[in-house]
Amino acid sequence: MDKKAKQILFQTYWSAKGWREKPVTAPDDFLYAKENGMMFDPLTISHDDCVSQIVELADSISKEQAAKAFLNSLSARRLDWRSGIASYSIAKLMTPHTYMPVESGRSYQDGKVTAVSYTCKVCRDLKRGVIGRKNYANSDLNVLNFERFKWGGVRHGDLLYTLFDLKQLKKEHIPAPTSADTAILKGILHAVDSCKTGDFPGVLRDKLKDVPGLKSNQDERLVLIEILACARVLTPKFYHRPTSGKHDWKFAEYWRGEDGYCTEVIENYFEKYLSNQ
Repeated sequence: MDKKAKQILFQTYWSAKGWREKPVTAPDDFLYAKENGMMFDPLTISHDDCVSQIVELADSISKEQAAKAFLNSLSARRLDWRSGIASYSIAKLMTPHTYMPVESGRSYQDGKVTAVSYTCKVCRDLKRGVIGRKNYANSDLNVLNFERFKWGGVRHGDLLYTLFDLKQLKKEHIPAPTSADTAILKGILHAVDSCKTGDFPGVLRDKLKDVPGLKSNQDERLVLIEILACARVLTPKFYHRPTSGKHDWKFAEYWRGEDGYCTEVIENYFEKYLSNQ
């Protein structure tokens, strides 16, 4: 990873005050970051082509690559590596299909409908939180990459993000996880086990700050939980539960402390590494 290219990416979208109101990259800087694989040209792609490429990528990426990337992210704080297991999990559920529109929301003003949004029914029914638009026109891949490096991604489930995330995962050379990585994973699972009946995901987010070796801030811990929920490590047993007021949870929204973690998913991805400890 080229540090200068990463700095160009970050400075395009982020300042000491947070998000930049108008992201701008100098042409020479953009070219440098692009040549070093950190920034990209806008992408226009249809839903059907996006799905086709996602399915193809899922078949070309090994489960071990996704697992290694996630584990390595824990001690190295490579949040971009952390993201891939969520996208891989979604991709492995997907089969080729054509766009089937279904209403996903409405906007109102003075009691009148001003706009109606749509998503693909097949994508929507695949997994809670998956979104598929009919077309993606001149889409900014750079903000997706910034979010991957900054937090571990915040648009898991969106088809375009899934495609982009998998493309980046495939080309990475991930080293073998260390004992420190597996110790952190065990610490995360212990934190999940320590949650009590009725605990919301926010309780787990706070517990994760005490996991030895897991350097993180609150936003990173929130995304970590979302990634684990997207990858079905944290699976809500019920979806008809009351939720707290305003929140940023999507995949983990209905998870509660009594749900724990899925042993089968953990073994599927990480048994090779946990059994060596």
